[in-house]
Amino acid sequence: MDPHLRDLRYFVAVAEELHFTNAAQRLHIAQPTLSRQIRQLERQLDVVLFDRNQRSVALTVAGKELLEGARKILELWEVTNVSLKEAGEVLRVGIQSALGRGLLNDLESASGHRLALHAASWTDSSSGLAGRQADLALVWLPLPDHSRYRWQVLRTEQRWVLLPENHPLAVSGTVEFTELLDEPFVALPTEAGAVRDFWLGNDGRGGRPPKIGAEAATPEDRLEAVSLGLGVCLLAENNVPMYRWPGLTARPVAGLAPCELAVAWRADDHRPTILEFAGRAVEGGFAARQSVSV
Repeated sequence: MDPHLRDLRYFVAVAEELHFTNAAQRLHIAQPTLSRQIRQLERQLDVVLFDRNQRSVALTVAGKELLEGARKILELWEVTNVSLKEAGEVLRVGIQSALGRGLLNDLESASGHRLALHAASWTDSSSGLAGRQADLALVWLPLPDHSRYRWQVLRTEQRWVLLPENHPLAVSGTVEFTELLDEPFVALPTEAGAVRDFWLGNDGRGGRPPKIGAEAATPEDRLEAVSLGLGVCLLAENNVPMYRWPGLTARPVAGLAPCELAVAWRADDHRPTILEFAGRAVEGGFAARQSVSV
């Protein structure tokens, strides 16, 4: 019968400690149990692994040979075991609002991992990363507290404006952002921080504060506020179809920097699966086929 991995671990502990009591403490087992397992291993292999006397324990020539091989076997198993765990690992992906649920199948196909969706609210600008409800997140940049996160940009697109069909600017093919400076805006919640500022177009206002006509905590609230004439709002180009609503229309906006959709993760998360996911997401091109709400 071939030795078990447990037997090899026991043997390596004794070989490295050269002391049965210390090795037993290291392995959290009783010393008589350890001695019995080593004797059984020697019988299985039909060799003497240790020279023992009342004062010392030393490796025999056969013991030294086994130590080298056992270490390699245990190291290979640890690498294999990590790979197995990662292959079966479920990654939680944060997406703001339920409108992004259609991404899950494409994400799984692109990444090769099993995924669970964490639907985050707009009050959480990290989409679950900060509170560790998500391992990764699909987010529109900028992210809060840049030092806490890493990200890969998936796509870049123009910002559009959503406004009522009877709005004077609705007849324009393209709306200059300067034409929107005095318009009331439907804003994300204040907790959204830098993301709220971005979707108010503050980066193109030259310091002029925006007029806030209403706040919206969900895409549905946004649609209702614009329908009621409480304000206009900026959208990502690829998300415009999700905001189709009777009496509303959308137009591209000139004079603003484009928006960037990214896959993000915590800077202190060094799991290989995280970096692998990000790389496959970029290569997979799934982002171009689906939308994430804002």
